[in-house]
Order: sequence, then C-alpha cells, then structure tokens
Amino acid sequence: MMRSESEIESELSEESALIPRDVTEHQGSSHASFASSVFNIMHAIMGSGILGLAYAMSSTGIIGFSLLLLVVAILAAYSVHLLLELCEQTELTSYEDLGFYAFKTTGKVMVAGAILIQNIGAMSSYLFIIKSELPAAIAGFLHHNYIGTPWYLNGQILLLITVVCIVLPLALLPKIEFLGYTSGLSILFMVYFAIVVETEPVIVKKWFIPCPLFNGTMNYVQDFSSDECKPKLLQISAKSVYAIPILAFSFLCHTSVLPIYCELQRPSKSKMQKAVNVGITLSFSVYMLSALFGYLTFYGKVDSQLLHSYSQYLPQDVVIMSVRICILFSVLLTVPLIHFPARKAFKLLLFSNRPFTWLHHIAVTLVIQTAIVLLAMYVPNIQNIFGVVGSTTSTALLFIYPGLFYLQISGEPLKSLKKLKALGLIILGCLSGAVSLPVIIITWLHTENEA
Repeated sequence: MMRSESEIESELSEESALIPRDVTEHQGSSHASFASSVFNIMHAIMGSGILGLAYAMSSTGIIGFSLLLLVVAILAAYSVHLLLELCEQTELTSYEDLGFYAFKTTGKVMVAGAILIQNIGAMSSYLFIIKSELPAAIAGFLHHNYIGTPWYLNGQILLLITVVCIVLPLALLPKIEFLGYTSGLSILFMVYFAIVVETEPVIVKKWFIPCPLFNGTMNYVQDFSSDECKPKLLQISAKSVYAIPILAFSFLCHTSVLPIYCELQRPSKSKMQKAVNVGITLSFSVYMLSALFGYLTFYGKVDSQLLHSYSQYLPQDVVIMSVRICILFSVLLTVPLIHFPARKAFKLLLFSNRPFTWLHHIAVTLVIQTAIVLLAMYVPNIQNIFGVVGSTTSTALLFIYPGLFYLQISGEPLKSLKKLKALGLIILGCLSGAVSLPVIIITWLHTENEA
C-alpha cells in the first residue's frame, strides 16, 4: 500500500519521539573504511557457531551441507539487501526502528524480543564453551592424574568464578566504549583461531588422527576402507534438522549491519551491499574449510562442539591447547559486548521511555547474567542452544523480519518481483522453523529421558 509523504513524515516524527535516543545517536559519529566495515561484518558473523558446522556437515553429508551453506549465505546477503533498501527508503538506522515503522509498538517488541533471545542464546553458547573447555585447558597444563574431580577442574565452579570476576564487572559498565580494548583483544584471539584452526589443527592434524576411532579412543591402525572412514556425500537423519538452525545462527549479522552502515565512510547502499557480500563470502570460505576438515577428521564421531573432539583425541597437543586458550579468551571478552545490545533490547521492552538509573541498569544486568549462566550450566549440549535459538530468533531475524518489513513498508505493488522474493523469504523462514523446532525439542526430550 502506497503512503503519502505527509504520512511518512508523521510516522517518522512519532517514531523519533518513542524510540530511545541511544538507538540513533550513533549515526554519523565516525567514518569507517570499506576494509574495516568488511572486518566488522565478519566479526559480527563469526562466533561460536563455527564450532558446530562440522557436526552439521556430519548430519547432512558434504554435498548436502555445501548446498545448504551456499543457500543460507545467499539468502543472508539478500535479506541484508532488503534491510538496506528499507533503510534508504525510510532514513532509519536500526532494526528496532524498522520494526516500529512497519508495525508500531508490535514491530518494536518483535525485533527487541528476538534480539534479546538471540543474544542470550549466543552468550550462553559462549559460557557453555568456557564451562566445557576451561577445565580441559587447566588439566592440559597441569599434567596430573586425579582421583575424583578437584574444584579447579569443575566446569560449573570455574564458570561461576569467571562470570563473577570478569564477565559481570565488564557487563556492568554503563557505556560500550569502555570495552574498546577488550573488543580488540577478542578480535585478535578470534583471528588467531580462524587462521590456526583452518591450517594446523584442522588441515594438518587431519592426517595425524587415525581412522577409525573406537569408543572415544584412537585406533592406530589406519583403515580407510571402513564405513566409518568414508565421507557421506548426502545424508538425512534426525540430526539433519540441526543443520539449517546452526547455519542461521552462524550467518546472523543483521542487527549489526545498519550501525556499520551508518559508520561507513561516504555511505551508500551499493557500497554497503558490496561490503556485506565480501564479508559473507569470506565467512563462507572459513566456514566451509572448518566444517570440511573437521568432518573429514572425525567423520560421524565429530562432536557438536568441534574443539571438544580435538581435545578428546589430542589432549596434550600444544597447538590445540593454544587454540583452546585463544577461544576461551575470545568468548570470555565477547560476552560483555553481546550483553550491551541484549540489555538495550530488554530495557526497550520494559523501560522504553524511562531515563537511565543505576537500579534498572544493575537489575537488568543481573537478570540477564543469571539466565545465561543457568542455560550454560544445565543445557546438556551446545547443539541444543544452536538448534533452539537458530530455529526461532535467528530464523526470524535472518529470513522472516526482513521480508515482512519489506512487504509492509515498501511502496511497490504486491506482485512486484522484489515483494514476491520477500514473501518467499518469509515462507522459507517459517517452514524452516516449523519443521526444525519440534524435531529438535522432541530429540532433546528423548535424549534426556534416555539419560
């Protein structure tokens, strides 16, 4: 439905009165180069999801996974294209703003709620990595045999200590600018992980870990004629439903794209789209290598958290230990960064127009930190976090909302090619979530009952 200029101006003025000031004040505050924008997009894309991609390949086969990875990457780039189109049409600069423009308060709540759940899922996946990898890292350096588990090798105790001593103080900071140095360190650690994991442990160690693997131990007689050592090209099983949610979780950068667009030097839609395409293409390459060589190392026995597989079979390997330490530092320093947009979304839902108070600030921080710690402690497997969050909020933010907002805001005829594509994006996202989520929940409950 076409809107008049006066209606658009009226809605914009109404929106600017209701959307919190900190959503839009960043616009034009800095000028980032094209290269740094690509780097920021890659940093927004690449996170804990990279550790679940080899598991996704093992559940779908090499060809099946490759096709899914390519399709999700293309759709992610196209959904960003729709958001940039809407950004240009409405002159709005955040996902929440577009939600409000499209569906008033309902749209704002939809986006803020999805961002909150998505970020809680991401933070809990990071804390899950700390819980599972920090004890192994400490044990690797101590080289002792223990009777029982001492407290300093208990994942839950170590998780509580790191959250209380490091994550919580950083998350309580009032402004995200204070995390500039920790953000830089986190990026450096992630770059080291991306380089080393794709070369030494994944590509080189693939030839040092024999096949087949038996019952969690290595069989030192190579037998590549075994069915366990033959890669599956196409495979469908109950585990296959995790593939699309994991990929959606891994490619989600949409909440960061518009702020990055605002900071781009001489910003234009075509320039930003090019930066997004380059960032997604580079991330696609890293993801493909990580999944392929991780799968070809462990085949059907690959863990849902890739580093755990390497830690299990190469516990004292120096390179693996260094990668584990870097990942731990990276995720530890990333959690407070993700906490800021999560807290902003939480306040947007409950305290939309209220001024800043330390009471609200501390209370919201503690509520979110408690939620993510409980999830990290009691969710039995990281694939459950990827699956549930990926099939709901990731799918909504990646597929459904961009298409839905485009249908509502754009003045093109409903039968235009772009609106039909946007409708297809919505249908695909809804089908993906509707198929994946019930199977994931049933599988999760079945596993819990067997345990």
